[in-house]
Amino acid sequence: MPDRGANCLVRNDWFCGEYVRTRGQELTDATVQHIGITVASVAIGLLIAFPLALLARRWRAAAGPVLGLTTVLYTVPSLAMFSLLVPVFGLSASVVVTGLVLYSLTILVRNILAGLAAVPEEAREAARGMGYGPLRLLFGVELPLALPAVMAGVRIATVSTVSLTTVGALVGYGGLGNLIYEGLHSVFKAQVLTASVLCVLLAVVADLALLLVQRLLTPWTRGGRRGGPRWARRKAVA
Repeated sequence: MPDRGANCLVRNDWFCGEYVRTRGQELTDATVQHIGITVASVAIGLLIAFPLALLARRWRAAAGPVLGLTTVLYTVPSLAMFSLLVPVFGLSASVVVTGLVLYSLTILVRNILAGLAAVPEEAREAARGMGYGPLRLLFGVELPLALPAVMAGVRIATVSTVSLTTVGALVGYGGLGNLIYEGLHSVFKAQVLTASVLCVLLAVVADLALLLVQRLLTPWTRGGRRGGPRWARRKAVA
């Protein structure tokens, strides 16, 4: 009897289990590369965005240039961005990661600033009354209270990065985008659909995972829970 699974490859069907079975390693490698590029881009973006947000908050004169520059970078088309970076980094993963880091800055900087701005002034005053210095105030009071807004920015930046990573296929480092790009050129339907579905699943799983992390880090924001971070509850009891 003819192998119906193999026939779906011959017929070039959109849905083909045989493709997944025979190309499992290729799909795994592309997924791992996609995750690696996404994680590296968001992590580096966060490390850069945090001091930029603090700079913009500390010196009002710097707020306009910082927000303006990150917004301008976000408007640059990905094809043009990667093309401009190729002469600097060559055809490497650094081109994709750098471009994605630049795109993530506008989301991360704005959300960090919004989160810090939403911290109640009375919370700051209470912490200062307990002897908190500037650094302890920032990391022990302001950041925990700003965490929901910061995590919202990280979630948006991550989902956006998962999507934009596929464009890295233009320089050969697009994770699942490589398979989508190759499949489109060869009209290999099963490859295009499978890689696209995996990309969507990555975005959904990443968003849900970060939402879970947010809930674990901010238990006081859950429904029915009162109070705030531990320092605030101790102050209330005192």
